[in-house]
Amino acid sequence: MGILLSEHKSFLIRRGIPEESVADLQGELHLDDESFQLFDTLESKPFNHRSFSFSVVKGENHCEIKADYFVGIDWLGKTGRTIYVEPKMNVGLSEYFRNCLNSEENSTESPEEFTSQEKAATREVNYLTILLDIMSLPETSRYSKDVVQVDWKAPPITIDQKDDRLTPFLIVQFLQHLKTIVRKGLKKSYYKAQENLNSKVKGKVLVGQHIKKNVFKNRLTSTFCEFQVFGEDHLENRFLKKVLEFVASYIGNNSSLFPSESDVSAIKDILNYCRPAFEHIRSDADEYQLKNIKKNPFFNEYGEAIRIGQLILKRFSYNITKTTQKKIETPPFWIDMPGLFELYFYYQLIKANPKDKQFIHYQFSTYGNHLDILISKPGCEMVIDTKYKLKYTKSHIHKDIRQVSGYSRLKKVINELKSKNDAWDENQIMDCLIIYPHLDSENVHSSTLLSDFSLENIKRQFEKTENQIAAYHKVFKLGIGLPVIS
Repeated sequence: MGILLSEHKSFLIRRGIPEESVADLQGELHLDDESFQLFDTLESKPFNHRSFSFSVVKGENHCEIKADYFVGIDWLGKTGRTIYVEPKMNVGLSEYFRNCLNSEENSTESPEEFTSQEKAATREVNYLTILLDIMSLPETSRYSKDVVQVDWKAPPITIDQKDDRLTPFLIVQFLQHLKTIVRKGLKKSYYKAQENLNSKVKGKVLVGQHIKKNVFKNRLTSTFCEFQVFGEDHLENRFLKKVLEFVASYIGNNSSLFPSESDVSAIKDILNYCRPAFEHIRSDADEYQLKNIKKNPFFNEYGEAIRIGQLILKRFSYNITKTTQKKIETPPFWIDMPGLFELYFYYQLIKANPKDKQFIHYQFSTYGNHLDILISKPGCEMVIDTKYKLKYTKSHIHKDIRQVSGYSRLKKVINELKSKNDAWDENQIMDCLIIYPHLDSENVHSSTLLSDFSLENIKRQFEKTENQIAAYHKVFKLGIGLPVIS
């Protein structure tokens, strides 16, 4: 049995009363003693050194499994059960988060809870649309490999094809990398070719093949040779062509699995853009030969495209007929939704400020700290922290605000600002900005949602009272809309 959760939801497993029958309840599972003991060894699953894919809280007669910031599917230890987390967020959380920001941490007033059905409704975040945008720019696509983890060593999990979230994610990554390669031009390289030549010799004669194809058949003027050719039909391009065929088969048979028609249309456009470039390239490539390929720094896109292509082929066990099956096996995987949201905002900044890229610093690191984004443009200096997950308690939210404020006091940050602006006063208090997602843009004042991501417009938003965090000086908040599945 699989446990189905949405982001930041919990599932409670209880030790059943002997007289009580074993029953599956909504958000709760009652088990007998023998079955419950299987959860004794269950531990939280780390995603990295800072976060967990899911958390486990144990009691004497209960075990609570909490979904956190990640979307995916995995085994629950040795229990034989699985956990499946959907990319759904509570619509009322953004309103609650905004209310918490506007109240002081030690105030006795508690922000209004979202208990009504309207506020408790959930919407599914269209992460593929977000990924399509992120992968369209080289500045953001280079970080995309860090937002997904796949455990190929664990036993695969059988799911319905319609519930597959890993394959569409990998396909979007691969196609966007391939589009960059095609736009830049396919790499040419030396590769070996074999041909039965007439009245000439080229390269070296393959004696065994020559005897079999020519001597035994009395073709005395022909010679079977192996020689090197400089062109596009080399191993790397053949491998990409092979993966492209798998991708085309999957899209053709499973287009309904993509969240929206616009996503399918965009993916097919990329597919049609890439296909002509590989028309005269063969697809007979052995993956093990790729290990000996030397990377060319001028064609960095090849390395990541080949890496993702290997994951796609491994995903289908190198059998193209599996792209049409209704039941499939998927390896356990997790997608980092906060990381995806962070990259989505970074993408919006780069897209809206093409002439100011040198002033936008993503993951600016100093003394073990990593700032989400640092803006060093003169007149627009600020530290930006993205908060995809909307915390439930005021204390956590205000702790995050103090953390962002602390980043603005780091000497390395101040020195970076001074290097871009000689007139910057190191005693000046820098602007700090909290960026959070909003899924209910129809019922919120337009001034609290950011649509123009130019640095000048972001700076102008700070003048509006509704974007200021009253309890702090020069700390601001702005919500941005996320694509959702209707």
